[in-house]
Amino acid sequence: MNYKLNNMTENTKMAELVMSNPKLMLTLSRFGIELGFCDLSVREVCSKANINPAFFLLVCNIYKNQNYIPSDKEIQSVDINSIITYLSNSHRYYVEERIPHIEHHLERIVNACPKRFGNTIDRFFAEYKKEVKNHFCYEEFTVFPYINSLADHNTNKQYTIHEFESNHSNIEDKLEDLMSILIKYLPADIFPKERIEISLDIMDLSSDLRCHTIVEERVLVPFVELLEKQCHEN
Repeated sequence: MNYKLNNMTENTKMAELVMSNPKLMLTLSRFGIELGFCDLSVREVCSKANINPAFFLLVCNIYKNQNYIPSDKEIQSVDINSIITYLSNSHRYYVEERIPHIEHHLERIVNACPKRFGNTIDRFFAEYKKEVKNHFCYEEFTVFPYINSLADHNTNKQYTIHEFESNHSNIEDKLEDLMSILIKYLPADIFPKERIEISLDIMDLSSDLRCHTIVEERVLVPFVELLEKQCHEN
C-alpha cells in the first residue's frame, strides 16, 4: 500500500506520516519516539514523548522537502528544550552510529586497496571525523549555552547568533569528495558491490546532514534572533 500525504497535521496518524516518507524514521529516535505507535495521531505520540508536535512537524516538513521555508508562526512555535534536545540527539546519532557504521565498512575497502589509495581514504575520513566533532562541540559548548542564557534573560554582548550563522559550515559537502574517490579512482576490482553499498550509505548520510543544517539555519537561527530581540527589548 502506498501512502501519499500532501499535508501533515497534528491529527495525522503517525504511522501514515512515516510510511508516506520512510526517511522520517531517521528523526524518530532523536525525538525519543519509538516504533509501535498503532493508530495514534502525531499529537498523541508527541504528547507521550513530551515533544512539541509543532516542532516535530516542522522538522518532518524539512525532511520531506529541503526547499521548505518555515513561516514566522512556525518559528514562534518552537521551544528551547525541544530544539536543543533534538539537535543534541542528532549529534550523538551521527557521531555514535552513522559515522562509525560507514567507517567500519570503509576499513575493509582500505585494507584491500593499494597503499596509496588506502592511505588517502584513511587520512581523509579521519580528518572528516575530526571536523564533524569540532563542529558539534562548538554548538554544544558555545551555541547551546548561549541560547539557554538568553532564555534566562542573560545577554552576552560579546556573542550573537549571527557569529554562528556567518561561520556555519556545511559538514555534508566533503562527503562528495569521498564519493569521488570511491566511484572514480579506486581500481574496479576492489569490492565493487561493497563500494556501491557504502556509496549509498554516504549519500543517505549527506542528505540527512543537509536536513540537519537546514534545521539549524532556517529554524534555530531565526528562533534565537527572536530571543535576542526580546532580551534587548527588556
